Amino acid sequence: MMIVNERLRKTNWAGAIAKPAEEFPLSPLSVLSGKIPAGLRGKLYRNGPARLERGGMRVGHWFDGDGAVLAVNFTDAGATAVYRYVQTAEYQAETKADRFLYGVYGMHPPGAIWKRWNLQVKNAANTSVLALPDKLLALWEASEPSALDLQNLETRGLDDLGGLNEKLPYSAHYKRDPHTGEIFNFGISIGSEVQLNLYKSDRTGKIVQKSAYKLDRYSVIHDFVLTERHLVFFMPPMRLKMLPALLGLITFSEALAWQPQLGTQILVFDRETLSLVSRGETDPWFQWHFGNACVDNDGLVTLDLVRYSDFDQTNEYLREIATGETHTVAKGTLWRVRLNPETAKVTAMEEVCNRKCEFPVVEQSQVGQPWRYTYLSVLKPDADIATELLGAIARYDYETETLTEADLGENRYPSEPIHAPDAENSEQGWILTVVYDGNSHRSEVWVFDADRLDEEPVCKLELPSVIPHSFHGTWKSA
Repeated sequence: MMIVNERLRKTNWAGAIAKPAEEFPLSPLSVLSGKIPAGLRGKLYRNGPARLERGGMRVGHWFDGDGAVLAVNFTDAGATAVYRYVQTAEYQAETKADRFLYGVYGMHPPGAIWKRWNLQVKNAANTSVLALPDKLLALWEASEPSALDLQNLETRGLDDLGGLNEKLPYSAHYKRDPHTGEIFNFGISIGSEVQLNLYKSDRTGKIVQKSAYKLDRYSVIHDFVLTERHLVFFMPPMRLKMLPALLGLITFSEALAWQPQLGTQILVFDRETLSLVSRGETDPWFQWHFGNACVDNDGLVTLDLVRYSDFDQTNEYLREIATGETHTVAKGTLWRVRLNPETAKVTAMEEVCNRKCEFPVVEQSQVGQPWRYTYLSVLKPDADIATELLGAIARYDYETETLTEADLGENRYPSEPIHAPDAENSEQGWILTVVYDGNSHRSEVWVFDADRLDEEPVCKLELPSVIPHSFHGTWKSA
């Protein structure tokens, strides 16, 4: 942890995280320009680290911030929004004490080293959201999800989904089959051995099937892809410095050692049985996020992902974000990969877009299916790669091999683009993003026509308070 700088450097984007976010109750949103499309009906949910300091101390990594969820509701009467912190037990305890009490990803709890041993890790509840018929789940990497009320975002408590009774972790990156409604997810548990736990849930979120696969080492597995037949995982070449981490000598983030000589491991599982189909290896790289995957006409799995040359640079860049000032060059670009699911052997791999980018997403109706467009957050063409955040959103077209970009203007920073279907026209879609405007120090919701990203947004809505840069969101149709 670091002492909070009274004058946290005012980079154009740092204003959004300079102070803890302010919650607001259900509030009507003013239309700044355009109008809400008649077919845009439902809720946008977003989650991200909203409090990066407490009691005069700053967190050690962007991943350590306390999660807060934004809900924006689009109705015939207009748009409303509510923003609330996830009230985990750890959040409440630290609020009462007005200081950090727990370790997280990049920080230790305060106090002597020997007091760190075997201490509880805080559930930051800050990474993503899963909208179910009767609740919203705030997701984090290393523990159970927190259930929230779909309307007012009141925290109900931890939720084991009927199957996490061993307190197994439930990852932030689930995949929902658009046809069956089944939800697939995973979690990495560390004990006497490192285990990849696989979960299949019905459309209500209840876990109906589980399996476990023993890994030969620990690695950061943040995301995976789903096809009509498979779950595919790419395990980057890493090891965990277990003993010094357990002894509290280094943080979990510092304990992750990049070892490219190991190569990237590929694990393919059958989605019906959750059993291993094949295991293979390929070149060393690191990825946080995948876009989508499908089985093509040749029976091969085609997928896309944002690929980095190593882990250390992207992890350091993300650590620096919490300070309000970045220096590290960490360039992830969009790649397409084909592999044989029966052998886990890569048959083709190419970089399809050389722009620095992140947060690849597709239409929910196309998850696990053939797709044409991947939506991304991208670095503006003239922006400094080491000091700027992603300042634009774009759509990559695999048919024409072109990138269509939405220019948000100077000093504006969008969240991950979320696709929302039109309720009245199946051919129409909308792209929603929460924009922090560093010029006016305010946050807005921008709505774009999915087929006209390079045109002006069809609607801009003003939010009651600044929403810090966030990670992931979802759309729930009305």
